[in-house]
Amino acid sequence: MHRINVDPRPNWQRRVEEHGLMFHTLKGEPYWDESAAYQLSSYEVDQLELAANTLHEMCLDLVQEVIDQKMFGLFLIPNEFEQMVTRSWQEQEPSIYGRFDLAYDGVGAPKMLEYNADTPTALLEASIIQWQWLKDIDERGDQFNSIHERLIEAWQALRERDDGPIHFAAMEGIPEDYVTVEYLRDTAIQAGFDTDYLDVEQIGWDRAARTFVDRAARPIHRLFKLYPWEWVIREDFGKNVLQARTRWVEPAWKMILSCKSILPMLYERHPESPFLLPASFEPLEGNYVRKPVHAREGANITVVINGQTRIKTDGVYTDSPTVYQALAPMKAHDGRYPVFGTWIVNGVACGVGIREDETLVTGNTSRFVPHQMVD
Repeated sequence: MHRINVDPRPNWQRRVEEHGLMFHTLKGEPYWDESAAYQLSSYEVDQLELAANTLHEMCLDLVQEVIDQKMFGLFLIPNEFEQMVTRSWQEQEPSIYGRFDLAYDGVGAPKMLEYNADTPTALLEASIIQWQWLKDIDERGDQFNSIHERLIEAWQALRERDDGPIHFAAMEGIPEDYVTVEYLRDTAIQAGFDTDYLDVEQIGWDRAARTFVDRAARPIHRLFKLYPWEWVIREDFGKNVLQARTRWVEPAWKMILSCKSILPMLYERHPESPFLLPASFEPLEGNYVRKPVHAREGANITVVINGQTRIKTDGVYTDSPTVYQALAPMKAHDGRYPVFGTWIVNGVACGVGIREDETLVTGNTSRFVPHQMVD
């Protein structure tokens, strides 16, 4: 694994905008950064793929155990939602996508930092934008990236069991979320679905029909929502999901996997796995990271090294229960720490997007750097 300097393409801003990435620059600094690239060998890609596929199977086994043993409380799932989660799992409601964030130095095994199982973003960048970058600089180049094709396959698989229309929704005024949702919507259209978009704030409720409705009062048959389940179930309006006829992407059983309570539970069940870091609901000895179970984008993270707090990030998750995870052995490249976001689409690992930061915590403004495969 190497991080190399690369000359950005002339008019690179226009090139990425042509494919939908409008937030390529944040506060005057590039978010999409093609002044550098990571080179990965086929062996290193195989390791990332193996880690993600193995972790995915572990996670599915954990969902089954949580439901069988009724351990919903560890995931802060209220009693009234347990049946909804159980039913979505028993009916095998399909998942389209998720993203494992892995620490990897190219030497040891990739280590799971967390699983963005419900509302992962940075999808367009990993799928289309970095692929177009690669083709522009090396038409014959290769990349760990079949995300786009897998997404279409995932929607096609869903369409075989239910070809009803799908609404797509994101929160108003968040460009990253809107771009992610519109990209996913485009792949669903390519798979043959009728679709529509609306802001989350525009979703209505038809009490008589027991269904959510769009701006034209049309029933929402199925909704892809880039809006966390843990928010939905704690809002008065959101509680209508308990009686709604609307179907969901991601499914309700993802409430389990989108909670960081899976970190200590996975480690307890698979302590010998090379892909897991020691984790616990109680403080650990040595160097560790404390994480709220529902925090996002690097918020409210505390990094403790040699008994001293070295990093403490701000955020709104101050009241959340926490878990503790051993500090991953992350290697800096040119002063930056990469995190390998490895995508699971339709149940299969199919690509990686690399985010990097000057600190050990990756936040929502950390840069996205493309990669290429080399032998």
